Amino acid sequence: MTQNHAVPGGAHFAFTDRWGGVSAAPYDSLNLGGAVGDDPASVRANRELTARSLGLDPAQVVWMHQVHGNEVVMVAPPGPRGLGGTPTPWGDGPVPEADAVVTTRPGLALAVLTADCVPVLLADPVAGVAAAAHAGRPGLVAGVVPAAVEAMVGLGASPERIIAVTGPSVCGSCYEVPAAMRDEVATVVPESRATTSWGTPSVDVAAGVHAQLARLGVRNSEKSDICTMESGDHFSYRRERSTGRLAGYVWLDGGIS
Repeated sequence: MTQNHAVPGGAHFAFTDRWGGVSAAPYDSLNLGGAVGDDPASVRANRELTARSLGLDPAQVVWMHQVHGNEVVMVAPPGPRGLGGTPTPWGDGPVPEADAVVTTRPGLALAVLTADCVPVLLADPVAGVAAAAHAGRPGLVAGVVPAAVEAMVGLGASPERIIAVTGPSVCGSCYEVPAAMRDEVATVVPESRATTSWGTPSVDVAAGVHAQLARLGVRNSEKSDICTMESGDHFSYRRERSTGRLAGYVWLDGGIS
């Protein structure tokens, strides 16, 4: 159901696949996305199942209303707030409209939903700062990952200490786009330029994300080798259209006060 690993210093990273939940087709079975047409009760059950399998309190998982932008929300008691914005509750309360969340709160899990886009999990265990970002093609161009790293640094993180892990996403060999679109993205992030396995223009979003991280001084990074479009064990919007959403989770050791 999940790939979960911890690193020295108390940071945890986890990614789900599509199995082990209660959703019916075409969302079978561990759909964690609440805005794809699935039964809301099934989504709630799936989120609870996943959180408990990770040793997390489901009420202490922060979700986002993702919009393919570069807005970063800082999560601090009593809830999420846009940088300079008004706090709102997490759990069953309103979710922030953003594509990255950052926290210094131990034990609070940050979640990102994907079904081909790149889930980016970040942590500096020494500074006690974690972040999660949703990087699709628009978010890559908009700079959501640099914005998340900048927010972490503002809270005391150091790029040299940040650990970055990206999860399953569509690969550059499968993400076909028009040539003009590839050129537009590559103008901003040259490392994203790619070609499909059948010889047409494509974008490698994950490669672009890791290039951005490297330019920011984040050297400790890990990239999943799973392509969601190729893997039947993962949801893929490009392959299925009507489908569920995977989730990536990051959290720091410690209880909730």
